[in-house]
Amino acid sequence: MKCILRVVLILELCAYAAALRNMTCNILERFELYGLYKKGDIMLGGIFPVQYFSVPPELSFRSKPDKWKCDNLDFSGFQSAQTMAYAVDEINRNVSLLPNITLGYWLYDNCIRMSIGLRAATALISGQESVVSDYSCNQAPPVVALVGDTGSSPSIAISRILSLFGMPMVSYFATCPCLSNKVEFPSFFRTIPSDDFQVKAMVEIIKHFGWTWVGILGSDDEYGHTALKTFSDVFQTVGCLSFNEIIPQANDKLKILHITNIIKQSTAKVIVIFAVSRDISFLLNEIILQNITGRQWIASEAWSLDSLASEENFYWLGGTIGIAIRRKDIPNLEKFLLQVRPDFDPANNLVIRFWETMFECKFPENSSTLINGKTCTGSEDLKSLSTAYTDTSQLRSAYNVYKSVYALAHALHDLMMCKKGEGPFENGSCADIFNVQPWQVLFYMRKVNFINPLGERVAFDKNGDALGIYDIVNWQKINQGKITIKTVGVYDESVITGKALTIQDNEIFWNFPSKLAPESICSKSCQPGTRKASRKGEPVCCFDCVPCAEGEISTVVDSSECFRCPSDFWSNPGRNQCVEKEVEFLSFEESMGITLTTIAALGICVSFSVLAVFIHFRETAVVKANNSELSYFLLVSLALCFLCSLFFIGEPSHVTCRLRHVAFGISFVLCISCLLVKTVVVIIAFKATVPGNNRIKWFGAVQQRGTVFFFTSVETLICILWLVISPPVPAKNTNSEHSKIILECNVGSVTGFACVLGYIFFLACVCFVLAFLARNLPDSFNEAKFITFSMIIFLAVWIAFIPAYVSSPGKYTIAVEIFAILASSFGLLMAIFTPKCYIILLKPELNNKRSLMGRSTNNKNAVSNGRILSAPQICMYHAYHFFFTVHIWKPHKCPK
Repeated sequence: MKCILRVVLILELCAYAAALRNMTCNILERFELYGLYKKGDIMLGGIFPVQYFSVPPELSFRSKPDKWKCDNLDFSGFQSAQTMAYAVDEINRNVSLLPNITLGYWLYDNCIRMSIGLRAATALISGQESVVSDYSCNQAPPVVALVGDTGSSPSIAISRILSLFGMPMVSYFATCPCLSNKVEFPSFFRTIPSDDFQVKAMVEIIKHFGWTWVGILGSDDEYGHTALKTFSDVFQTVGCLSFNEIIPQANDKLKILHITNIIKQSTAKVIVIFAVSRDISFLLNEIILQNITGRQWIASEAWSLDSLASEENFYWLGGTIGIAIRRKDIPNLEKFLLQVRPDFDPANNLVIRFWETMFECKFPENSSTLINGKTCTGSEDLKSLSTAYTDTSQLRSAYNVYKSVYALAHALHDLMMCKKGEGPFENGSCADIFNVQPWQVLFYMRKVNFINPLGERVAFDKNGDALGIYDIVNWQKINQGKITIKTVGVYDESVITGKALTIQDNEIFWNFPSKLAPESICSKSCQPGTRKASRKGEPVCCFDCVPCAEGEISTVVDSSECFRCPSDFWSNPGRNQCVEKEVEFLSFEESMGITLTTIAALGICVSFSVLAVFIHFRETAVVKANNSELSYFLLVSLALCFLCSLFFIGEPSHVTCRLRHVAFGISFVLCISCLLVKTVVVIIAFKATVPGNNRIKWFGAVQQRGTVFFFTSVETLICILWLVISPPVPAKNTNSEHSKIILECNVGSVTGFACVLGYIFFLACVCFVLAFLARNLPDSFNEAKFITFSMIIFLAVWIAFIPAYVSSPGKYTIAVEIFAILASSFGLLMAIFTPKCYIILLKPELNNKRSLMGRSTNNKNAVSNGRILSAPQICMYHAYHFFFTVHIWKPHKCPK
């Protein structure tokens, strides 16, 4: 009995297990989507924008909402979807890539709607099977990877969902830099360069043409906002933005008018737009309406190849320079596209929509309403029509689709080639190609690096981004008014040597009257010799050019500051080069130096001539009466005064700097000392006429020479101390005249120099005072008046010298000093010796003792040349008798 029960229990358990194995789940809801399907061992998913017009369902939720309705099929979008089908077919025929493995695909149309794109992604992840068995749960997922989406915003949303399952997503058109964030989007890859690369390419183009003042516009979505921010950050090192505006996605009339007014008022001639054509169309209509021309448009890759490049828009948009996805020719693609035939399998319903749109007909099975009564037969010839679908001359986004499929195929191939025990997974295990999981494919996607059948390297960087390669295109008009988009350059950031940007300038069409590249700058560049001065409240690119100050230069264009020249250099008239300063000093070769030298030489000659006259006529009355020895000293000192002025001419040296001031001081002190002694002698001579006064015998010739020697020795001692402590030295004066180096003598010790001048001035003042006091002595014999007059000239010259010296620039300072020396020397020479030379040379009959002394008439009166002398004059007769005798003069009592 127990055995029977056990057998029954075992049979029941087996039946229950069999029942569990045969249990199935029915899917509650299926999204109704337009798509393409092909069965394979491993399925790939794809999302493409095939139809670009959609109508949302009524969402009152009083009944089950209908599906979205899509219309207006875009042939370029369908071509991209068929390119993926072609790539899968080509891979399946390649025996060296995924051998014995057949790829299949599920492709859906997103109708350029994010919500429909999310439905498509959900359908690809979960599958569209109506019945799901327990057995299918142990198989590979419906798709292991996804190709798409086109836009950045839907790609962000879809990638967030796929990253939950570790499913790779390879976009061929999403360019937002935010998708490079591997923390946020770990499973995202793309075969189109990020906008970061696009922005770099645009900035390089702008730099190439020297544009520093541009405006930027962007669409009101993730793509536009991110692109504008990235461009603003990168461009600030190159130039400035005149404006930065967002283009509304809807036809917001006020916002559109606001943007067009900014464009009209801005001085920027270059405008960069990051948007798709549908966002630009509203703005373009207003630009055409207001006839805004004379702008250079820079197009992002989202619209650089768009249908906006038409003959109707060319007047306003002609010459647009754009960034375009790299173009490649895919062999046999056109043949594959022309082989498409209608398929009434619901999974391939997108082919039916394509066929009906292409031939403007309807299949009877699809609708009872026919377009113009035309029925599709399915035998129509695609070769008979020329559309964007059959045009394979501009394969750009389609080529990125091609690369995306091949990248997934190579990842799967690497996964299949894994050797057991050497795999990347736990315990060196490998993935099962027939039960592969998306996260396992993701691991190999990060290592993809291969050369595709067209000879181009395909690889991803650490952020999942493709290499930054773009074509530079230009909108041009060719024969018969046809518009063409011509490739005029390439931007390849992968270039190791040379420049990333290459542009053929002569191939570009410029839509300006001059047919030349426009100038778009806020302020023209500041040329060398000027500096930039920013305008308050304006961008740094808006500035004024201010000439550099004297002594400063700028040597580069747009210098922000001027640089001061070294001390021995000065700026040239253009303020763009430092040149050696002109060295200036009073030389013997220039006219002023020759003139002053001539005058000094004349003074020396006159002094020695007068000395010769005095020596020759030394026995005459006038010479004797003027104290001949002191007169000799005076004439020699005057000659030395004239001579010392020559030390002030010529390039200063250590010798001349010491000699000029020492010779000047000693010569003038010797001169003034002689005059002072002569004055003292005259005064003492007259004082000696007082009875009982015999002081004259204490101030004879020896005492007079000793006095002159003493006064001169004091000045000599001062000069010696000055030369020992801090002597004058040659110096370069760069302060008086900034553009010249004035070679002069630095006095060294100012105190020593002041003592030298002060001592001369002291003796001159003493001499002047004594001579002035003696000026009223009898006229016939009084020399004090001439000394007084000479001192007035001397002091007047040197007092006038001070302001003239201070106000004279450069070498003229020395000229003024020489002039003062010569003028004062000539003043002394003329005032003292002209009357005497006049008598000696022109009136020799008066040059005798009798004429100078007169004759006595009686004890009370005397007559001189028939003239009766007064009592004081008779006293002078006795005083001047001292000069005509060689004996000690005995004073006589003057009559009262």
